Amino acid sequence: MVQHANYAGLLTNLPTVEKVLDDHASELGHDLIAYRNHVYRVVNLCLAMVGDRPVEIEKIAVAAVFHDLGIWTNNTFDYIAPSVAIARGHLTARGMADWIPEIEAMIEDHHKVTTSRANPELLVESFRRADWIDVTRGLRRFGLPRTFIAAVAATWPDTGFHRRLVELTIDRWRKHPLDPLPMVKW
Repeated sequence: MVQHANYAGLLTNLPTVEKVLDDHASELGHDLIAYRNHVYRVVNLCLAMVGDRPVEIEKIAVAAVFHDLGIWTNNTFDYIAPSVAIARGHLTARGMADWIPEIEAMIEDHHKVTTSRANPELLVESFRRADWIDVTRGLRRFGLPRTFIAAVAATWPDTGFHRRLVELTIDRWRKHPLDPLPMVKW
């Protein structure tokens, strides 16, 4: 799976990511920079696994910028369906409806604990792994070198993203003790 473990061309500015984040800046509020950095960490970790052909870059950018956005747009920690819906709307509006199944699978499976059954050898599984690498701060590496993960983290620091996830998890746990992590799938 890891094809480009020494991938050094970190992408720091993707038009799709910047436009979507600008469009949702008021909803993201003080979490904007933390989420932006998370998106770029996931993008670059995923690209290190799949390569950086333009179509992969754009698909990964779309999935990354929308994958957790429902937390803020719908004010919920049960955010997979809202995130998928806004990604679907984005793709439809841009005449990219043929990408919807793959982008939806990337978003739906990004917190799957086990290997994705949807396109496991390509983007869906690589995206799942990239998000797990970031969420676990590199404890799960899926073959990527620690030095590369550290370089990605140094380029886009945490700026409170993981702290915010803990806060949201605790809040969800209090309100829904029988379903504290609705986004996690086996």
